Amino acid sequence: MVRAYPGWLVALCALVVAISAWLPWLRSSAAGGGRANGIGGVAGAMPVPPPGFGVGQLIVLLAAALVVAGAMAARGISARMASTGALTISVAIVVLAVWYYRLYVYPPVSAAYGLYVAGSVALVAAVLSVWTMLAVWRSTPSSVRGAS
Repeated sequence: MVRAYPGWLVALCALVVAISAWLPWLRSSAAGGGRANGIGGVAGAMPVPPPGFGVGQLIVLLAAALVVAGAMAARGISARMASTGALTISVAIVVLAVWYYRLYVYPPVSAAYGLYVAGSVALVAAVLSVWTMLAVWRSTPSSVRGAS
């Protein structure tokens, strides 16, 4: 019977977060309106985000690292380290999404659906990372843990 490992679900969530960076994260009604995505693309009149490397790009980079950590945990490659890293990265993505919201959402700029998708799926990834940690640490043989 094929078993769905929680690490693959973490990797799937990370992939959704990375793809959501191309969805509109911000929208504005000022000066005819506009929208911006998580990677810095702007359409129309948007006062934010400033050009250059920012929080949105960091979220995408961490999402790519989370895909790798989730897949490593699912495949059993340094599973303990990978599951711990997946939890750390997913919590960091949630914190960065909240920070992005606090930095850029103010009148007349409001959050668009892409930011909500990224933040909520990153929160789901954090919960799944805890499940991954529990599954990995529970399935490790006792000889590896040092018990005789």
